[in-house]
Amino acid sequence: MKHIFQKGSNPAKPTLLLLHGTGGNEFDLLPIAEIIDPEASILAVRGNVIENGMPRFFKRLAEGVFDEEDLVFRTNELNSFLDEAAQTYRFDRNSVIAIGYSNGANIAASLLFHFRDALNGAILHHPMVPRRGMDLPDLSGKNVFIAAGKRDQICSPEESIELKTFLENNNANVHLHWENGGHELTLSEVQAASNWYRQLYQK
Repeated sequence: MKHIFQKGSNPAKPTLLLLHGTGGNEFDLLPIAEIIDPEASILAVRGNVIENGMPRFFKRLAEGVFDEEDLVFRTNELNSFLDEAAQTYRFDRNSVIAIGYSNGANIAASLLFHFRDALNGAILHHPMVPRRGMDLPDLSGKNVFIAAGKRDQICSPEESIELKTFLENNNANVHLHWENGGHELTLSEVQAASNWYRQLYQK
């Protein structure tokens, strides 16, 4: 997978996995990672799917309708890539925190849904429920921050609450942060995510 890796100044910090939104690339969330933890290592990945010329992490059938077969395939692909990257760049595979926006947040949520040990935690900006009707792994000890918009036309508030419930029902520790706007990624929600992260991972 096309990506960039930047080794952090503090090896005790988690590695931040950056996952862009539709039409983005591996550089989009670098400024956000700098706000969350300027000392952490960064692995920023570009999605392997192209939709109308725009990179994504998995296919969809329509707006808000995921191609579940491709989602499962791409989730496995990303998980395997993380295993390989950890060996290549010598970071702790068990200390990866995903930061995803929109489509990137959805693939990060899918990692949580499918693999207990894919992520140590996640910051999900405007995610949807990746799949329904499946058994999730035990997510005890996993910390998840969800940023949601009260007027989000792509990801409804009800969807955000449903995702939080799915994760909590499988023992994840979830914080749901509300913004008054829509699907846009705002500085205030990034700052809220930074405060959450520092309480849990600051060393």
